[in-house]
Amino acid sequence: MSETTNKWIGQSTIRPDGAEKVTGRAAFAADTNMPGMIWGKVLRSPHAHARIRSIDTSKAEAYPGVKAVVTASDIVEFPLDTPVALGIQDMRWMCRNIMAREKALFHGHPIAAVAATSEAIAAEACKLIEVDYEVLPWVIEIEDAIKDDAPILHEFNEHDGKPSNITGTLEHNLGDIEDGFAQADVVIERSFTTRPVHQGYIEPHACLVSVAPDGKTTIWSSSQGQFMVRAMTAMLTGLSQSDIRAIPAEIGGGFGGKTIVYLEPVATMLAKKSGRPVKMVMTREEVMRASGPTSGSMSTVKIGATKDGQIVAADGTFYLQAGALPGSPIRGAAGCSFAPYNIPNVHSRGIDVVSNRSKVAAYRAPGAPIGAFAVESVLDEVAEALEMDPLELRLKNAAREGTKAPHGPTYPRIGFVETIEAAIAHPHNSAPLGKHQGRGVASGFWFNAGGESSAQVNITEDGNVVVTTGHPDIGGSRASIANITAELLGIDYKRVSVLIGDTATIGYSNLTGGSRVLFASAMVVTESTEKIITTLRERAAKIWDIDPDAVTWENGEARPAGDNAGKFDPLTLAEIAGKGGDPIGAGVQLNTSGAEGGFATHMCDVEVDMDLGIVKVLRYTSFQDVGRAVHPAYVEGQMQGGVAQGIGWALNEEYIYNKDGQVDNPGFLDYRMPVCSDLPMLDAVMIEVPNPKHPQGVRGVGEVPLVPPLAAIRNAVYNAIGIRFNSLPMSPPKVLEALEMPKAAE
Repeated sequence: MSETTNKWIGQSTIRPDGAEKVTGRAAFAADTNMPGMIWGKVLRSPHAHARIRSIDTSKAEAYPGVKAVVTASDIVEFPLDTPVALGIQDMRWMCRNIMAREKALFHGHPIAAVAATSEAIAAEACKLIEVDYEVLPWVIEIEDAIKDDAPILHEFNEHDGKPSNITGTLEHNLGDIEDGFAQADVVIERSFTTRPVHQGYIEPHACLVSVAPDGKTTIWSSSQGQFMVRAMTAMLTGLSQSDIRAIPAEIGGGFGGKTIVYLEPVATMLAKKSGRPVKMVMTREEVMRASGPTSGSMSTVKIGATKDGQIVAADGTFYLQAGALPGSPIRGAAGCSFAPYNIPNVHSRGIDVVSNRSKVAAYRAPGAPIGAFAVESVLDEVAEALEMDPLELRLKNAAREGTKAPHGPTYPRIGFVETIEAAIAHPHNSAPLGKHQGRGVASGFWFNAGGESSAQVNITEDGNVVVTTGHPDIGGSRASIANITAELLGIDYKRVSVLIGDTATIGYSNLTGGSRVLFASAMVVTESTEKIITTLRERAAKIWDIDPDAVTWENGEARPAGDNAGKFDPLTLAEIAGKGGDPIGAGVQLNTSGAEGGFATHMCDVEVDMDLGIVKVLRYTSFQDVGRAVHPAYVEGQMQGGVAQGIGWALNEEYIYNKDGQVDNPGFLDYRMPVCSDLPMLDAVMIEVPNPKHPQGVRGVGEVPLVPPLAAIRNAVYNAIGIRFNSLPMSPPKVLEALEMPKAAE
């Protein structure tokens, strides 16, 4: 399908959920209610690390209005010595994350939960639960957690033959790293740190669970995957998946943070015990204390280049915080960090470290921004040492079709070079800068993904279309699917309704994440729609009494393929559907493949207030290979959203812990996320290099925009004031300290 002949693909059509959301009519998980509903609240650990000797719930159970109490004894236990995988999650850790078992592993770790006739009663009853703790030494930071004398969170875990908080490693090797550095004329090695940051979704975790007397369970919740909710809840409660129906609500942001469960299994057991529907909604403080931020990190990167700017060797070691239970995104840090470049000799290593923090969850290209921060910062120093423009250095070494990536694949047709060339040619690159202002650039990569997806396309009796897919819409998939379906059928996009099915109404679909949804859902919708078109041609052929091969489908109508097929007036979709006969519908389920990585290059201008240490972003332009922009406004929004989050990560956001190992800023007042007044217009330049393995050329776009900003802003600050910050965030106190004592920033 060529770009020039598209009517709807490439158009920013009206969003199907837009009016409901701006008028407040959209139903989110916390809006769901049922007759007889009661409320659940969670008792959380006051300690960062403590052995649980005993829990006495008798006083809470006797409190007026209390209907049920659950502890870890009500949750299925998965023994520590036997891994049990569900997707990328290990159920050994999940059963201990939603409810502390042997030990409380972080401040805010759930200990027990109460369901009562009101939130206030449930909260009061939680205070009556008596827990006998043996308080243990705790550890928060990576550098402390890996010391020989560090408190060990999990005694069974060993690394290098002894108990350790290092719970996993991952390595990529390409070529001969020692030989590569021997060829280099310039070698730069630097170490970096970043702080944990939260995904910052506005809607807190929420669910409503009803368990019928026969065990049939219905879950309404805010999540990035209703099938994930069903599977995890079943495994953690002992229910059969066939007895659980998980219904996705509208989602008020997720960014990866809602790809696991926190409340649903607990609410299910409370509902089962009480015989009443149970509703649970986290407070903002609970979200910040007990749901997954992304990792903090400690990285060292070494890059060698010849005097003509050819990068010949690169070495990176990335320590990432997993939180209290294993599972940090070392794959993203180690795999994506050097992926944009054609480097013959690479060694990249990710190291997973546990500490007494809440377990991390995915956050938009998980791990990749951390790796890019280190690599892209060192690249700028290499460019300076070579007296070379930093964009020209990246262009000279850019990955192209045929490049062997350090993490394994050989790239097909990709558009990374085009992003750099667009940045070089853009007016932003030549715009003048003032005093204490600087410009920085950085590039980035994300793998993208395919995976399982299901769709059902049905034609209504009046000739309109209803499409049902299995993925919660967090980035515009409904509008994009409407565009694609309308394009294929040759009808107006307003005649296509797109619904998100629940686990009982649509086939299995993997969760929304990894920049996979439009790629995967467009494939199954395309195949379903093509089946519909075949049926429509067959119906028309039957009406005309000719061979189906003699019928074509064009612009929403069945037409004779030529004069030899006969003289018949075209039949529209509505006319065919209205003539009765069998219902017209088709469904497809696939484990999709062919997703290719996404690349971006970013350019940022900043100004530094020399008296206050405030870094202000003046201008920001992102250049990204988007494959095919099926709905450009949504693509632009994805690019802008990632940049906004990256600005927060680079300049202000961080978890701050007090002397007792407790989060000291668990709310939006003290956890400083960017707001509109902090940001300039974020310009997005979409470069379309269609993915040849996809029917519409789709290449995932949602993850990549968060990868380059950290380094782009850091490099801009250096060019503004001549100080390199190798630790994030570059918050005003840190910048002011560095301005007063420059060596502190090195």
